[in-house]
Amino acid sequence: DTEAGVFPEESLFAAMADYHEELAKAGVLLDASGLQPTSKGARLKFSGGKRTWIDGPFTESKEIIAGYTLVQVKTREEGIEWAKRFPSPHGQTDGEIEIRQLYELEDFGPSEAIERFRELRVAGERQ
Repeated sequence: DTEAGVFPEESLFAAMADYHEELAKAGVLLDASGLQPTSKGARLKFSGGKRTWIDGPFTESKEIIAGYTLVQVKTREEGIEWAKRFPSPHGQTDGEIEIRQLYELEDFGPSEAIERFRELRVAGERQ
C-alpha cells in the first residue's frame, strides 16, 4: 500500500502510536519512521569497480521495507517479545516483521579504523 501512496487508516496509526509510546516509556525506543515509496528513492549499484545511480521505483524488488522501529534491548528474546506486540499493519492479510541486531563496535577486533569509529561516537556524545 505504501508503494501506491496509500496511508494506513487512523486506527492503525493510533495503534502504532500506542505501541511506540510503550517502547518509549520502557526506555528502549531509539528511532522509528515510515519510508516513502521507492518511486521517490534511488539506489547506488556497485559493479566492476563502478558506481551507478538507479532512480526508483524498484518494481523488481521482491521485498520492500515500508518502515522501521529501532529499539535497544538486552537480549534477542526481549526484541522478539516487543516485536510480537507490534500492531499488524496488514490487518488479516499476510505480512512480516524482520528482526535484526545492529553491530556494536565491540563485535569487531581491534583496528585503526574501528578506533576512528569509537572517536566519532565519543565526539557525537559530546555534542
